[in-house]
Amino acid sequence: MNVGRAKEILESADMIHVSYEGTPVIIQHVDEATKMARIYSRKDPENEKDVPILHLIEE
Repeated sequence: MNVGRAKEILESADMIHVSYEGTPVIIQHVDEATKMARIYSRKDPENEKDVPILHLIEE
């Protein structure tokens, strides 16, 4: 995924399915400068992490 698309998904009112390493996730924040996204798993919302946007997959 690219930074622009990640930002569109973050700002969208629609539920757009995104996964990271095969796990469905929610994008919480996008950092354009570092090309990283703060995400959390739908099953474990307490476990947030920063990951490269390139590793996110829109399903």
